[in-house]
Amino acid sequence: MDWKQEAEAYAKSEYPREACGLIVIIKGRERFWPCQNLAIGDDHFVLKPDDYAAAEDAGEIVAVWHSHCGIGAEPSEADLVSCEKTGLAWYIYATPSNNWCRFTPTGYRAPLVGRQWQHGVLDCYSLVKDAYVEMFRIHLPEFERNDNWWLCGENLYIDNFAKVGFVQVESPRHGDALLMQIASPVPNHAAIWLEGDMILHHIHGRLSSKDVYGEYYRKNTAMVLRYAARD
Repeated sequence: MDWKQEAEAYAKSEYPREACGLIVIIKGRERFWPCQNLAIGDDHFVLKPDDYAAAEDAGEIVAVWHSHCGIGAEPSEADLVSCEKTGLAWYIYATPSNNWCRFTPTGYRAPLVGRQWQHGVLDCYSLVKDAYVEMFRIHLPEFERNDNWWLCGENLYIDNFAKVGFVQVESPRHGDALLMQIASPVPNHAAIWLEGDMILHHIHGRLSSKDVYGEYYRKNTAMVLRYAARD
């Protein structure tokens, strides 16, 4: 049985939940390395870090693999973005259609407006991070974040905004970040304030968009943050 057959069998055993794994060269042969999916929900994957580390110890990782369930094998926008981050080839196997797709990094960048949602890959912090590069040539650090971290005792925005280089201010100006508290015990949503009283943001489950900074967003705003080096 070759590694593709092993991957297909693993995908079918996990269906209807996405399965994930790695392709590793061990002793001169490509091997399939199944990994645990830590994601909440069935329609995306978060590869277990310990499994990745074990694969690195066993050989050279040359590709990332995951399955699509009930849809085609074409990569999603989040898949394309994640492929760029890893710098590796990616394989997708679609079940039950039994289709395959392979793709490699090409320099893809998701648009600021109209990007699809996937937590940890294309979410509100990802949008702020990408917008700051495009608008100000400021490179913010990436943070590993678990699904629903704001409901699990974590407070990532408050704990890290000062470390990243932001300070709290009274009122926003173009490019400042707004932290909002939406159905959460802690601030869990970030937006960028734009001239004309608009915001650029990415709400859970929606496409990223520019919206009027209206009453709903104002009443849920917990603080205004400015990148200190911009002053």
